Amino acid sequence: MPKEFLVTAPKTIEFRDYIEPPLKPDEVRVRSLVSGIKHGTEMALYSGITPFLEKEFDPELRIFRIRKDKSFYPLNLGSWLVGDIIETGSAVKRLKIGDWVHGGMPHRPTNVVKEDDLYLLDKGMKPETALFTDPTIFALQAVHDAQIKVGDKIAIFGLGAIGLLALQIARMNGAKCVFVVDVLANRLELARQFGADEVFNANLCNVGLEIKKLTDNKGVDVAIDLSGDYKALQDAIRSIHVGGLMVTASYFKGDCHNLQLGAEWHHNRVTMVSSMPVWGMPHRCYPMWDLKRIEKTALCLLENGQLITDPMVSRRFPYSQAKEAYQFIDKNPETAVKVLFDYQ
Repeated sequence: MPKEFLVTAPKTIEFRDYIEPPLKPDEVRVRSLVSGIKHGTEMALYSGITPFLEKEFDPELRIFRIRKDKSFYPLNLGSWLVGDIIETGSAVKRLKIGDWVHGGMPHRPTNVVKEDDLYLLDKGMKPETALFTDPTIFALQAVHDAQIKVGDKIAIFGLGAIGLLALQIARMNGAKCVFVVDVLANRLELARQFGADEVFNANLCNVGLEIKKLTDNKGVDVAIDLSGDYKALQDAIRSIHVGGLMVTASYFKGDCHNLQLGAEWHHNRVTMVSSMPVWGMPHRCYPMWDLKRIEKTALCLLENGQLITDPMVSRRFPYSQAKEAYQFIDKNPETAVKVLFDYQ
């Protein structure tokens, strides 16, 4: 019987047997080859620093309410996964046994997925590259929400996988100047490799002030926060010119002691926009754009080699070492950008 891991309490992982379910007509069974961990959302769930710990989301009211009936744990974690098809349902036509596919799935040795929720792995693309489809979806949505125009000056705060991809996509969208901010030297160095004009270590300088000085004392047209850190959000707001745009696309954690909305946000009339492509959110240009089109566009950028991803892969762990993988990310943020699971 195959084993899957569950988070049973904050920072606690246990492996348990699971039963292979029968297929419905439109489903396939996927045997896992490699999957990628989401260092933002997954780590928040793993660590228990999330509103879901004590509350549950009411999809009708679109509001968090106090959790009454069930505990948050245990839960599966997951993101994007690549595998090969080992069984198909009776109504499956597009895919066949032996095809290599990828899509959003839990980290586990096998998964049952609807045929329409999977993409064929492009013959010219490595499985590891396909794992960046998920962060590219979020990066692309953030750049769309930022409304970046040819000639814009922008700043990106937080240089995980999504931030480093957003840097590259912003250039494609016409950004004239891209400043990037983080507190980890290895991520700032990757940003230099990917074409950032200026990099700032937020622990070593007054970021908002420095960006103002480099933009004729005005500030950037738009800032995108991908850090999930309230101090970074405050720095981002300080870097924006009067009437500029602040896009937040990160999973914020903890209390907002460092956020001062009565300061620059209020006095400079900054517009703040939340960027979210999933959880039933319509694209701001719907019906021309929707989540499926964002997914396909992200995949096209990766298949065509328009995005650099290989340098972001920090470490690979056998699936059996899931505990060690999450501990590594938790304790080594200075080296972990994208960590992968190998199943074979």
